[in-house]
Amino acid sequence: MTDSQPIIGVTMGDPAGIGPEVIVKAYRRFLDSGRPIVIGDGDVLAAATEVCESDLRVKRVETVTDARFGSGAIPVVDLDNVGRLVRGEVREEYGNASLEYIERAIELAQAGEINGITTAPINKQATKLAGSTYAGHTGMLADRTDTSEYAMMLIESELRVTHVSTHVPLVEACQQVTTSSVLSTIRLTADALADLGDQDPTVGVAGLNPHASDGGLLGDTEATEIEPAVEQAREAGIDAVGPESPDTVYVRAAQGEFDCVVSMYHDQGHIPIKMLGFNSGQAVSGVNVTIGLPIIRTSVDHGTAFDIAGEGLASEQSLLDAFDVAVEMAHARTT
Repeated sequence: MTDSQPIIGVTMGDPAGIGPEVIVKAYRRFLDSGRPIVIGDGDVLAAATEVCESDLRVKRVETVTDARFGSGAIPVVDLDNVGRLVRGEVREEYGNASLEYIERAIELAQAGEINGITTAPINKQATKLAGSTYAGHTGMLADRTDTSEYAMMLIESELRVTHVSTHVPLVEACQQVTTSSVLSTIRLTADALADLGDQDPTVGVAGLNPHASDGGLLGDTEATEIEPAVEQAREAGIDAVGPESPDTVYVRAAQGEFDCVVSMYHDQGHIPIKMLGFNSGQAVSGVNVTIGLPIIRTSVDHGTAFDIAGEGLASEQSLLDAFDVAVEMAHARTT
């Protein structure tokens, strides 16, 4: 670890979930690539060190400049916003705490005090109880950074996917497949791939209908909306290909034909990612990147896992991968 390595703010997520534990488990390996500082509650993080039987200490700091990055102690910007901790429970207090961690991380990133954000999982029921109208991190991040065009990219092993729409009912997702929305997602995807070191990517674009409408036999969205978007992207210099049949395009991408696949809706992109990312019933990796933001944000691709919180069983691999992607993007933006 050197002083030239990016500083990544790691938000603790829902205090009652596995976020604190996976941070403790991952911390020393974070130091291989970057300088991690936790934004959370110091007492909750200290309790997680006991759960994980770790010899790490928790070092509370008021500012990022106060932090010292070493293998013996985890620096944490301590918001001290959790009273009594009961793991595995949905509570308004915990939802509010997790939102405050994100708010502080955004402030630090916008001020240039940290080079990126990696988020542990929040619980949407808890944040709703706390009064949040957001379905997750993404909308909140976009609003706080005044970002109008953004998308979700998921990374798992050799497969990367982005989405035209995410957390909306399927009937609404189909309505959101327009030339402008597909073109925006293709452009955001190409820019994000450049941040990940690929300056000349090939972007596969999935169709909406089975077999990408099979020449118009199974719908016309491909011809009226998706094909024009692909053509305009190619005119802008992006190597976009499609619309391709959704039942084969992900296999082709995983085999190296495409650097990323633009998916038309949530499950179309999530299902192949989840299939790759689950092993023996537990998520072992997977990274969620919010693309299009002026700040870097990556996240785990799993939830709070309340059923195993406090048992020290959760895998830290997804968090490690998310942190490494944030570091990689931070390096790309500063070179």
